[in-house]
Amino acid sequence: MTGGPEPINAVAREELEKELAQLRSERDAVASTLRDGGGDQTGDRADEADELMRADEADRLNGRIREIEDRLEEASVAAPPPAGTVGVGSSVTVRFDDGTETTVRIAELADALDPTLVTGDSPLGKALLGHGAGDTVTYETPGGRTTATVVSVD
Repeated sequence: MTGGPEPINAVAREELEKELAQLRSERDAVASTLRDGGGDQTGDRADEADELMRADEADRLNGRIREIEDRLEEASVAAPPPAGTVGVGSSVTVRFDDGTETTVRIAELADALDPTLVTGDSPLGKALLGHGAGDTVTYETPGGRTTATVVSVD
């Protein structure tokens, strides 16, 4: 992102906290089905494979939980970006190589129903973070490298 902690808006924080609660619940459910490693281990290979799958799922859940906890902690100490600088929550008008202009909003979480939303970890979002009006950024698209110029930041 911009190299420092990124702020997070209230809606994104609430969504991450909901996801965190759900993940913790799932992890607890999976953990309760795992053997503690001791005692009689008389299962067959299918039982062992199932145990390994549940352990992998617990690891995946723990990883995502750590990511969200770290993001929430980072956001709690982040200051908003300086005025005129693109950050999470900014509305940015950009001009592309073909001359078209569009306004996008940099957000924490994707929303399929909002085509103007760009996440801060998308190629365009990453390129824009930390820049201001007049800056030209380069980023990768499925069609190759492209550039965009920041027209304005709100």
